[in-house]
Amino acid sequence: MSVIVSGVSKLYGKQKALNNVSFQISKGEVVGFLGPNGAGKSTMMKILTCYIPSTEGTASVEGFDTVANSIEVRKHVGYLPEHNPLYLDMYVKEYLTFVAGTYGVTQNVITRVNEMISLTGLGPEQTKKIGALSKGYRQRVGLAQAIIHNPDVLILDEPTSGLDPNQLVDIRQLIKELGKSKTVILSTHIMQEVEAICSRVIIVNKGQIVADDSTQHLQQKSAGNNVIIVEFGTKPDVQALQQLPQITNVQHVIENTYKITSNGTDDIRKNIFDFAVQTNNSVLSMVKDESSLEQIFQKLTTPAK
Repeated sequence: MSVIVSGVSKLYGKQKALNNVSFQISKGEVVGFLGPNGAGKSTMMKILTCYIPSTEGTASVEGFDTVANSIEVRKHVGYLPEHNPLYLDMYVKEYLTFVAGTYGVTQNVITRVNEMISLTGLGPEQTKKIGALSKGYRQRVGLAQAIIHNPDVLILDEPTSGLDPNQLVDIRQLIKELGKSKTVILSTHIMQEVEAICSRVIIVNKGQIVADDSTQHLQQKSAGNNVIIVEFGTKPDVQALQQLPQITNVQHVIENTYKITSNGTDDIRKNIFDFAVQTNNSVLSMVKDESSLEQIFQKLTTPAK
């Protein structure tokens, strides 16, 4: 396992920011680490990057304990914090060269810096001082410094903050590519970003994990009843359709499209297709209606009234 967290708790005075948190992440996973403000996300990231120790429990990165072997952990981790700290009086190339030096990158430094500039789309701004850059380009500098030493684990806290729609596409694609060979832990409040990038989601609320599953499976489980959106070739016999086993409701959507709900765990799509054939109808499209990640997030983190 690339990242192992076991029974981690963190107290700030009497306030418990994390409460007995455990999870493991393998290399090649892009994991969305989600939660409302104050849930403990940033605290967990700071523990994994050796900025702060846990009060209880242990955490390791690439086999190195974050307390006992913090220097080794830092060598294997690239970190982009939410509030991206940069030296505003330094030029882009100057800053990236400086960061490479702090990580002990001594061979082909200029080549590596140029690679990072190209990879993160900093080319047009590379001769400017960081203080003269827009927020979006500063964020790109932050991402470049996080990956310049080729770390095994990337921890990104709100990595696309301040990017315009065109920049979003580029950086999301870059993160997906990096995730093929590295472990990526991504924190964001943009649920569409998680759905586009992440293969797995960990949701924390009030310092505890409330969900840990693949993005697709989490959506399927949270859908509750089995809901299918079906477009028929012609208007179906709705009364006959409602008589099929396990179907509890048939709702007209538009034209020949219907939302069909069942209360069972079995996949009802074959029954619907057979029904269409038997009634001399056709099925033009049929898809499962899954809960959006935003709905799941709200359900798991909103206090009960």
